Amino acid sequence: MNEKLAKFSKTAGPGILFASTAIGVSHLIQSTRAGADFGLMILGFVIVVTLLKYPFFEYGSRYANSTQTSIIDGYKKLGKPALWLYFLLTVSSMFFVTGAVGFVTAGFFENLFGLDFLGDWTVIILFAMCVSILAIGKYHVLDSLIKIVAIVLLVSTVSAFLLTLWNGPVNMVEGFEPSELFDAAGIFFLLALMGWMPTALDLSSWNSLWTLERIRQTNYKPQLKETLFEFRLAYLVTGILAVMFVVLGTFIFYGSGIELPNNNSQFAHNVVTLYTHTIGNWSYIIIAASAFTVMFGTIIAVFDGYSRSMQRTVELIFSKNELTKYPKFHIFYTAFLFILAIGALLVIFHFESNFKELVDFATVLSFVIAPIIAIFNFRLVTGKFLDKGHHPSILLKILSFTGIIFLSGFAVFFLITKFLL
Repeated sequence: MNEKLAKFSKTAGPGILFASTAIGVSHLIQSTRAGADFGLMILGFVIVVTLLKYPFFEYGSRYANSTQTSIIDGYKKLGKPALWLYFLLTVSSMFFVTGAVGFVTAGFFENLFGLDFLGDWTVIILFAMCVSILAIGKYHVLDSLIKIVAIVLLVSTVSAFLLTLWNGPVNMVEGFEPSELFDAAGIFFLLALMGWMPTALDLSSWNSLWTLERIRQTNYKPQLKETLFEFRLAYLVTGILAVMFVVLGTFIFYGSGIELPNNNSQFAHNVVTLYTHTIGNWSYIIIAASAFTVMFGTIIAVFDGYSRSMQRTVELIFSKNELTKYPKFHIFYTAFLFILAIGALLVIFHFESNFKELVDFATVLSFVIAPIIAIFNFRLVTGKFLDKGHHPSILLKILSFTGIIFLSGFAVFFLITKFLL
């Protein structure tokens, strides 16, 4: 038993990073909004999309462990056009995704410290902290920070969830009319919810990069089953927490007549009251600090993931020679940190008067590009690029086919309704 725990401690890290990244906006914001606006009827969509996206996230970890290279290296094996397409898709979405996560984090930052008076300087200070930490400490600091954050959030959320179930749902105000899910606005939100449930699918490449970095950090190469166990455990936790946040949003806000605000700081305050409503007002400062810490861990992970993946992509596109399995960090990584911060700030300044619109736009964009990443990942782990002994099971392949059809169908439906009708 001690030996197994020792091996797990050396493997643990990438899955926890994934979970922290997912639990940020998709859970604290989108799942809460989903429950508050539509009640438990939306729970089925949350469960289905989480299940159907699972294989494609797992394939990032599977490919990295099996080949000792990132799945981005695999995209190059599919052909330079595939690698270029991944590069263009990442560039087209990374500023909006980072902007949305940064804007949400800034709201929790302002709520915790009462810094509304700083205005735009709040997010500037926040981004400067992220860039500085990653430029100096890189993965080691990120890995250590996230593990502490994950424990705090898990304990707080489970406690609030159980107490909320015990207290029961809020009494509905007289004349309450539920929001329509299947009109234009409802479908747009549904796509936004599924876009980051449990997170954006292109983050599967981050899993592979973090898996390789963890191996490098600990000098321990886990077996495939060890890597997959760590990821599956983290993924299961993210799915359960998503359900909990939908229930929290439903029981505390649905039918109450209270509308969640379109301001990041005020929204953060309302999310914190999800916990204090059940745990008690005495817990406000503890929960506010925990929620900010969770979002801070998420935005740092986003900065690291995009910069790390862009660095590797650029190396692969412009290198003529075979690169080492663990390329050293160099100026590209730091340069992408700054580029990402500047681009995300410009996005935030454009959307700053409409918090929900920025979040929805970023999440829908992620959903539209998801089928392409899903197909790439599936090809890499089921074809000649991976030893047959490391191929996914028949059940996982069937789930993959279903997921590709599901994601593609909704993406095409959105594009047709948005631009042709």
